[in-house]
Amino acid sequence: MTAQRKPNLILFLPDQQRADTLACYGGTKVHAPNLNKLASESVIFERAYVTHPVCTPSRSSLMTGTWPHINGCTRNSVPLDRQFRTFPELMEDKDYRSAYIGKWHLGEEGPAARGFHQWISTDDHGDYTNFLISNGITPDKQNGRFSELAISNLPLDLSRPKFLEKHARKFIEEHQSDPFVLVVAFVEPHSPYNGPLNDEHPLDEIELDVTATLPESEDIPLRYRLMREWQQAEAILDRERLPFQLFFGITPEEYRSIKQRYLGLVTLVDQSVGAILECLERFGLSEHTIVVHTSDHGDSLGAHHLFGKETMFEEAARVPLLIRLPDQARSKMISQAVSHIDFVPTLLDLLGQPTHSQCTGKSLLPLIREERVRPENVFMEWAPNRTKIKKGTTLARRRTIKRAVDESTRTVVSPDGWKLCLRDKDLNELYSLKDDPFETRNVYSDRQYASVISHYTGEIHRWQDSSHDKLKV
Repeated sequence: MTAQRKPNLILFLPDQQRADTLACYGGTKVHAPNLNKLASESVIFERAYVTHPVCTPSRSSLMTGTWPHINGCTRNSVPLDRQFRTFPELMEDKDYRSAYIGKWHLGEEGPAARGFHQWISTDDHGDYTNFLISNGITPDKQNGRFSELAISNLPLDLSRPKFLEKHARKFIEEHQSDPFVLVVAFVEPHSPYNGPLNDEHPLDEIELDVTATLPESEDIPLRYRLMREWQQAEAILDRERLPFQLFFGITPEEYRSIKQRYLGLVTLVDQSVGAILECLERFGLSEHTIVVHTSDHGDSLGAHHLFGKETMFEEAARVPLLIRLPDQARSKMISQAVSHIDFVPTLLDLLGQPTHSQCTGKSLLPLIREERVRPENVFMEWAPNRTKIKKGTTLARRRTIKRAVDESTRTVVSPDGWKLCLRDKDLNELYSLKDDPFETRNVYSDRQYASVISHYTGEIHRWQDSSHDKLKV
């Protein structure tokens, strides 16, 4: 009698992919057939939230199961302290071969020194750069590296997703007889909004967010307004210095063009996801492999007249989360809101590994198994990161601006649809996601919601106490 094979794990981790780029989240016009097929065979978490809506902090939670305020990765490009172990390091079973292919963003030493046996890097001085040079592409920067703009102009066969796809397939083929953990971390669809599939989606089918077509709101945090003003100033400059808007826009036409090209990048990622899943199938590994798909944060894409992440709005803070189990043939939708803080405990549980004391969250497997699980609040955080200011801004006095740029946020999303954002140095927000899903009306100053604010302020403070968070909000 042969021993039961241990399950493999593949994690697809694109950068900056919004939830609604997949059909199961409403993105029915997005060309993502492979991810849509994966979703049709997966557990779909309808409302999955990041811990902190920017790259490095969010990834620190996805790799370690800890809050950014605990592990120290509270801003971009902060290296992950070695005392915090990544999930392969937390696994007791050492039979697994592990590889991290793609964007790391948790320190220059990379994942190969953090529990992964292999790292194929897309950093600007790593494997992908060497690949391009070996294919006769000349670096456009004086330091011998490639700019993001140059990379975005490359043909399909030299694109980053194709490069990652090739190495992922090679890893699967080489380790088809071993239990393995494979992370494929795409840089796309992160800006610049440009790639080989720019015209994949007809421009007249691109739908803008509701808040991209409404007047600009002033009843939002000053930091958001400063971001918006700076982005619009950059967009005006970009009209002169770039062939088209690669980062920011101002008009509905620019919003639509940017979103068209963003969705082309989603399709680019989707094609490589499909090729990797086909490789699994070819080697008979699909029925032995757990497949997970999520992202480190979303992208406003013109919603609230903003681009990128760094806000608590749904477009930036909500992400896709799909989990396909080895024996799963049809989809299952879980409407209960969940947090990325539960991501690592869930992966460990799926692989039959005990939960580690480092992890703050808990496994989502009981939810997946349809056991009765009481809906809980989801919490998010924000720490001062990088907010660029338009020179000569008149939005507020210099001291007020400095306070807003240095603000920290603690947010709760409740099971009954309230989102409360408390800040130490900027405007607070309260939205009813049931009545106002697009977050058009900040009702924090409305006295009729005083009891709601009081209750959920208490919830935030209780969470802070339990998570050893010393911020005063």
